[in-house]
Amino acid sequence: MKPREGTTGLIGIGLVGTVLAEHLLAHGHAVTGYDIEPAACERLRQLGGHAVDSVRAVAEAADCLFLSLPDSGVVREILEGDVGVLGARRVPRYVIDTTTGDPTETIARAESLSRQGGTLLEATICGSSGQLRRRQAVLMVGGERRAFEACRGRIDLLAERVFYVGPSGSGSKIKLATNLVLGLNRLVLAEGLVFAEKLGLDLETFLGVLKAGPSYSAAMDVKGEKMVKGDFAPESRIRQHHKDVSLMLKYGNNSRQDLPLSRVHFDILAQAIAAGDGELDTSAVIQEIRRRRASQAQSGKQDPDRKEERS
Repeated sequence: MKPREGTTGLIGIGLVGTVLAEHLLAHGHAVTGYDIEPAACERLRQLGGHAVDSVRAVAEAADCLFLSLPDSGVVREILEGDVGVLGARRVPRYVIDTTTGDPTETIARAESLSRQGGTLLEATICGSSGQLRRRQAVLMVGGERRAFEACRGRIDLLAERVFYVGPSGSGSKIKLATNLVLGLNRLVLAEGLVFAEKLGLDLETFLGVLKAGPSYSAAMDVKGEKMVKGDFAPESRIRQHHKDVSLMLKYGNNSRQDLPLSRVHFDILAQAIAAGDGELDTSAVIQEIRRRRASQAQSGKQDPDRKEERS
């Protein structure tokens, strides 16, 4: 299949991949895509895209290929596996990876693609799929500056705020650092809401005060109402953020930088996953905070000495 100039490939049609397709199709780009889930492929068809039955069929149809995948291991398999992109008859000129991945792995994938005549860009996303749909997310692009400029037309369709952040690996690194701050903002919001709840405050009123005061963060706009209303339909999943925090801790350890708050965050996310919340929106972390409160209350009832110690 001869690549068509202007055809965009898409591998991974989940929360983010679906939004990528929506934006590209809305601006007249032909989109050919693949996902291991038949329902995801059908979703692309309904949007007006063309779904095919293999990774290589996407690669051979497109001059520019977007990846929206769970982690670096899947990216490696899609690019370099037995039926991966690099084994296609023609390799896309540009591969734009939106995955939050391991920076070292990203650099290795860029080198592999370069040996086959292609170029890898990272376009990591700061924001949820909902924010990306509203073009309110921030894109942080790493890779060759020349390739960034060549792909700018497509990239600018996805977000109003786009930053070129440096060579390969830079996009993954800055995504981990921004996600560290974002995740902790979200976690402290959950803890504050549960604390206010325990004090008997109205949570809608409390959230309004938070937004108006100096403790405001954008997490309150994106996740506050979801936490208050218990709406945990996923825009970003707890399981994915747990993976991100594991990478933060890995690179913190490599650079001998202690990340004490992220270690606590990692444990809370792990327990949320163990409780069955892994596929829920990251705002569902409030459920784990509530469970901890209930567990502590129960422990206090069972151990009379603890009450005396607190007196």
